[in-house]
Amino acid sequence: MPPDVKIRNLSDKPLKLVLVEHFDPVDEGFQIKNVTRSLVSVTNSIGLTNATTRRNVPQIHPNAQPFKTREVSIDIPPFSIVQTDVKPVVNNDKERLRLTLEAEGGQRHRMYCPVPTRESHSLEVLDDNPATRFTGIYLPDDSFVALYESSDADRWMDKINDNVPLGALSIPGTHNSPTCHSAPPSVRCQAVSPREQLDNGVRFFDIRVQVPEPFDGGSDKLVLVHSVFPIALTGNKHFRDLYNECRSFLDEHPSETLVMSLKREGPGKGTDEQLSRILKDHYTNPDQWWTRPRVPRLGEVRGKIVLVRRFNLDEPLKGEWDGTGWGIDGSVWADNTPNAMCPSGDICVQDFYEVLEAPSIEQKITYARDHLERSGCCNFDLGNTEQKYPLYVNFLSASNFWKVGTWPEKIAAKLNPVITAHLCQRHMLNDDNGVKEGDWSTGIVVCDWVGLDGDWDLVRCVVGMNSRLPRR
Repeated sequence: MPPDVKIRNLSDKPLKLVLVEHFDPVDEGFQIKNVTRSLVSVTNSIGLTNATTRRNVPQIHPNAQPFKTREVSIDIPPFSIVQTDVKPVVNNDKERLRLTLEAEGGQRHRMYCPVPTRESHSLEVLDDNPATRFTGIYLPDDSFVALYESSDADRWMDKINDNVPLGALSIPGTHNSPTCHSAPPSVRCQAVSPREQLDNGVRFFDIRVQVPEPFDGGSDKLVLVHSVFPIALTGNKHFRDLYNECRSFLDEHPSETLVMSLKREGPGKGTDEQLSRILKDHYTNPDQWWTRPRVPRLGEVRGKIVLVRRFNLDEPLKGEWDGTGWGIDGSVWADNTPNAMCPSGDICVQDFYEVLEAPSIEQKITYARDHLERSGCCNFDLGNTEQKYPLYVNFLSASNFWKVGTWPEKIAAKLNPVITAHLCQRHMLNDDNGVKEGDWSTGIVVCDWVGLDGDWDLVRCVVGMNSRLPRR
């Protein structure tokens, strides 16, 4: 039998568990989607298709009646873990559990365990106009419930104080963000489009571009690539179209910012210096971009793209901003590193990516967890605008072109659930469940294959960690 339910409240709102209901398993009968699901499982196992990150769970019918009901009164204070005596199942491990929680003011919220992927955004609200909404994530192996305060995913930065440095935020990101098109499995890294990523809370894009040849300073045509490969089998995709999509989102959501890491890749003899000239001449301007060479406060960059520069500068650009340079400088960081501070002091990165064999994925997981805790233990002073607070960038991505089991979607299928579970159960806790000192920030968590089959759990966890930050 699985253990009794344990609940962690990762919001700053007190909650109370008031009702526990058990439902019989859903009888789906013979449906074509079940056949399809079985085929997906088989093809996943032999590496022919994309791996899923979370088991699909059937919906409970709205009129279904529980076979067992129990009223309880269990307080769950903010930022606490409470062990309950609630049994996750009574007779059958395919049963469903429904928990009803009460927030301040008597508003009630309902959560099904396990949670269907498309229900992970918010708990069902039983009252009109709730003061707060919550996201619930259930980890069935441990009967563990994590509860986060929900913001609208497309404008979650809106409530955060303007003086919070960007490095103190917990920011979901994507690796090779536009690689959602039909492409070889070693090239494709994302399940959904950049716009869908933005709408669901992603606020860091990792972009790789190729400088056109022959170089024409008057042209703005930068091709999106992954290493030396184009990102789509159907033809070149261009940075201009991606940029317009990002600008459209920010124009519609002026409370948000997008941190964009840009790097030159691809075949040919194009140079970093040429890339810097194209960006300066055709894209960046102070109204729409943050190009100062320092990590800003959130209020300085709402509605803007923050440039993280992973390329060298053309000589004249070194004189920008009173000779301090141009863009947050990530032009140099240690290759394949578990932990390294850039020479600029503005970026601390975990980017261990050479997963040569499947067992070394465990090493990658350890490095990613360590970097989450490294970021979370930092403290910022809201009133000290001179305090230097770097961006902690944590790449969950890794791959090995020659091994099917270590292609991006396969790595994501293993890392994403593990990191989700870590954030829910262990982030910023000691071995005795005592709370570590710090702001609890995850830093920038850079993922592959989020949003697959509607699974945004990892993104919701990262965004939810901002609950400890000052509000505006």
